[in-house]
Amino acid sequence: MSANATIGGKAPRAAVSDRSKADRSIAHWLLAVAALVFCMVVLGGVTRLTESGLSIVEWKPLIGAIPPLSEADWSALFAKYQMTPEYQEVNRGMGLDGFKEIFWLEYLHRLLGRAIGVAFLLPFAYFLIRRRIRSRLVPKLIAMFVLGGLQGVLGWYMVKSGLVDRPEVSAYRLAAHLVLATAIYLYMIWVALDLLNPRGPSSRRGRGHRIARTWAPALLGLTLVTLVAGAFVAGNDAGLAYNTFPLMGEAMVPADLFIYDPGWRNFFESVPLVQLTHRLLAYLTVLGALGLFVGSGAYGTRSGLSREARLVMWLVLGATLAQFALGLSTLLLFVPIPLAAAHQGGALLLLTTLIWATHALRRTEPPPGAADGVS
Repeated sequence: MSANATIGGKAPRAAVSDRSKADRSIAHWLLAVAALVFCMVVLGGVTRLTESGLSIVEWKPLIGAIPPLSEADWSALFAKYQMTPEYQEVNRGMGLDGFKEIFWLEYLHRLLGRAIGVAFLLPFAYFLIRRRIRSRLVPKLIAMFVLGGLQGVLGWYMVKSGLVDRPEVSAYRLAAHLVLATAIYLYMIWVALDLLNPRGPSSRRGRGHRIARTWAPALLGLTLVTLVAGAFVAGNDAGLAYNTFPLMGEAMVPADLFIYDPGWRNFFESVPLVQLTHRLLAYLTVLGALGLFVGSGAYGTRSGLSREARLVMWLVLGATLAQFALGLSTLLLFVPIPLAAAHQGGALLLLTTLIWATHALRRTEPPPGAADGVS
């Protein structure tokens, strides 16, 4: 019998080792691409804060990767920008040098998006051709690539809303654009964690473990809802109003919350209600993180949590408090760009700790068997 033959229905040890190495390589690649998505989200926030996002009025996925190479190219692009509501209502009188400043930020944002596509597609093709990807993983990776393409289309759909009638993008489309980017980011991290740790970190089932396993996903969901509310704060420039704490102006709850009809619009368009909603969700997120930390007993050693789970509980608590402090500072200081960008990045970091916590606390899975094929 060959030394590489399957014995008792199990894959040879060498084959399992090779598969584990391939899994780790794929996981590290996914985490690297996720890091690029993180940078993309933060850069997108800076682009919005500097009002640079409407400087490029066309979407050319391939040709658009080439920047202006001559003064004639710059003049042509600037002439198109001068036809937009943003120039005519906000930046009238801006010169070519000023246009170049906002152009480069949006250009870098779009260029990074294209770079992410290449950084995903080329290694994916390599792993696929070398047959290093498990067959069950292929649909997940294809889904990531398709979602990335849809994100590009959604980004242009968002920009288009600011090129007609009014010089600002739709808050609804802005929120959708941020949510899809966040979903792609978290999906990549989850799949990478599955590859790095397919069996789960621990088989313990103490009381603290059960509490954390139940409430960590709930806190993840709450944080995602808070992020969506934050997107509407950004889309309505609601962070530039009520720059006081804990009161909003002279009251805990400002007047004139409901000014639009139908009433549901106010939760997404009324500046005081949008900001109040985001504040309340932020308070709940902080309370949820504190409750998760205390309820799981992560501060002690008898909680039933694994060492990894205890570590990530501390990280969740620290990231939550840091994010709240960033949000409060951003509000009180009238939304300075560095703090606002850090607040957006902080939201992703908090979600990263929560997706890690949720993964670390999931049910222990059996080791992968020989039935797992390789595409």
